[in-house]
Amino acid sequence: MFQGAMPALITPFTEDDRIDREGFERNIEFVEEGGVSGLVPCGTTGESATLSAAEHQEVIDIAVNCAKVPVIAGTGSNNTEEAFQFTKHAADAGVDGVLLISPYYNKPNPAGLIAHFSKIATAVDIPIILYNVPSRTGQDMPVEVIAELAKIENIVGIKEASGSVDKVTRILENTVDEDFVVLSGEDGLTLPILSVGGQGVISVAANIVPGPMSSLVEAGLKGDLETARKLHYELAPLIRALFSETNPIPVKKAAELVGLASGNLRLPLAPLSEANSNKLVEELRKLGVLE
Repeated sequence: MFQGAMPALITPFTEDDRIDREGFERNIEFVEEGGVSGLVPCGTTGESATLSAAEHQEVIDIAVNCAKVPVIAGTGSNNTEEAFQFTKHAADAGVDGVLLISPYYNKPNPAGLIAHFSKIATAVDIPIILYNVPSRTGQDMPVEVIAELAKIENIVGIKEASGSVDKVTRILENTVDEDFVVLSGEDGLTLPILSVGGQGVISVAANIVPGPMSSLVEAGLKGDLETARKLHYELAPLIRALFSETNPIPVKKAAELVGLASGNLRLPLAPLSEANSNKLVEELRKLGVLE
C-alpha cells in the first residue's frame, strides 16, 4: 500500500474562505487520473496548521468518500491529545493509514517522542507513518528513536524529509528486521532515496504533474535507472520553482495557473512574489503543463 507517488494534497478554499468541496474532489480526480498510488490530505501542503478541527475532519471525510486509491491522512500535532483525537476520527472515517509529524515547537526528548507516538499507535489499529521534517519541527528525529518505534506493529514507515540520504540509509539499516518503509518527503530527493531502498514519495509536485512523478517512482522501483534519471532531470527545475518560497505558496499558485481548484492562502502565508511566479510559469510551460 505504501509505495509509489502520493500527493500531499493542497486544500482549496472558496472565495468566502470555506473548504472548496467540489474543487477538492476535482483535484483528487485529476491526480488519480495521473496514476498516483495514494492521497495524503491534511498535511503541511494542505495548510493543516490553519484548519479548524471541524475543517480537518471535513477534508479527510471528503477524501475518503471520493478516493479510488488509499488515503493516508495527516493527523499529527504538537499536542498529543489533539493528534490522538485527529487519528481516532481518521480511523473511524475509514482512512487506510495516517501520517504523524513529530511534535513541533515542543522539541520533546527521545522518551517523549516514543511516548507520543506509542500512545497514538496503541489506540488505533490502522497503519501509521511517522513524519520527520526538521525544517518545520526544529528537531531531527534520531535514528535510534525511529528504530524503536518501528518495533510497534502498526508503525509501518516514515516520511523522511531531513534532506539526508545518509540518514535514510541508516534508518533502513536499523529497521532491516521490521516491516518498515521509507518514503521521500522531498520531491528533489525522490530518485536518490529510491536508489538506497526507499519505496516512494509523498509529493508536492504530484499535485501538478502526477503522471511524471508516478512514472519516475515506477521506473525507480523497477530499476530502470535511465528512465528514472531522465524524468528526475526533466522535473528538477519545476520542483525547485515549487519550493522557491514556503510550501504551499508556490504549489497553490501553480494549481491556479493550470486550472485546478486552489483559492487563497490562509494567513500568515502570503501570495507568491511576482519574480517567483514568473519563474513558475516558465517551468510549467517548458513541461507543457501550461500553454
